[in-house]
Amino acid sequence: MPFEIVRNDITKMRADAIVNAANNSLLGGGGVDGAIHRAAGPQLLAECRGLGGCETGNAKITGAYRLPCRFVIHTVGPVWQGGGQNEAALLYSCYRRSMELACENGCESIAFPLISAGAYGYPKAEALAVATSAIRDFLLDHELWVYLVVYDRASFVLSSRLMANIQAFIDDGAIPPDFEETQKMRVLRAEALHGMAPPAAAQQSAAKKKKRLLHPGAALTNAWKTIEEAEPAPGLEAYLTQMDESFRDMLLRKIDEQGITDAACYKRANIDRKLFNKIKNQKDYRPGKPTVLAFAVALRLPLEETREMLMKAGYSLSHSSRFDLIVEYFIRQGVYDIFEINQALFAFDQGLLGTAAQM
Repeated sequence: MPFEIVRNDITKMRADAIVNAANNSLLGGGGVDGAIHRAAGPQLLAECRGLGGCETGNAKITGAYRLPCRFVIHTVGPVWQGGGQNEAALLYSCYRRSMELACENGCESIAFPLISAGAYGYPKAEALAVATSAIRDFLLDHELWVYLVVYDRASFVLSSRLMANIQAFIDDGAIPPDFEETQKMRVLRAEALHGMAPPAAAQQSAAKKKKRLLHPGAALTNAWKTIEEAEPAPGLEAYLTQMDESFRDMLLRKIDEQGITDAACYKRANIDRKLFNKIKNQKDYRPGKPTVLAFAVALRLPLEETREMLMKAGYSLSHSSRFDLIVEYFIRQGVYDIFEINQALFAFDQGLLGTAAQM
């Protein structure tokens, strides 16, 4: 199942389990820890007293009491000491062990805060990278809907270099000198291919016939002759026989050509299995644009093939859309990590790729 970044208060998340960034005693504290204990009520603290604490990098599970979830999973992240004290491995273990506990207890969804990135001083960009790595690795082999809950924008930080590069790409639009002409030619080819309009040669021929018909010096007999020679316009059925490969057909063909499984494709695309099956089994199903782009990223399509896949679903990439430009930036860079792309989209206050955009 997918990974989604959301802006919310973790105590209000309706996931099966929420994760508490606890201290070793598990007896409450400040920040997220204190907020969860206050929202859950005194029964949570009473249960935690019987757990005997928790080691850094490990996790323990309790009931949720007054919280709108089933469980609270308490994990103890590392205190940042410069990066040389095994902090990354311990933080990775916090996420991994929490997800394992969720699955062992029948959970289908789990919501995390950004562990150790508050009072424990772990740099936010590095903490995000560890979280993403742990979640990505786990979801390759497990079905679990994972949320990373960000309370405010200040809590979510990408590397300054990546942010600057994306912003520069957005600012200048990355539009080549012949972009407009290229777009016009692409539209004409698409219209001719899909039977949306007659090809340019046919349009010119029709124009010449019309000119002959209306020419004031033409004899009446010649005019009637021209009318008789004019080809009748094709009917709707004739146009429908010219239908091109559908989005679904292109998707399944690309999966086969790349020799990957359906599961590998929809996991790379951050797509829920149920949505993938709907697309696969319903020939005329039209997914949203973020879903189409998610599959293009999962299949590592170059920009032209991404545009082709979008066109087959009735969409296009626009240089007037910040969302489109950010996705295009990563494709041009050859970066097809959908988690990384979604982090950038979230940082720029855009929607995400994958199932999250469809819910």
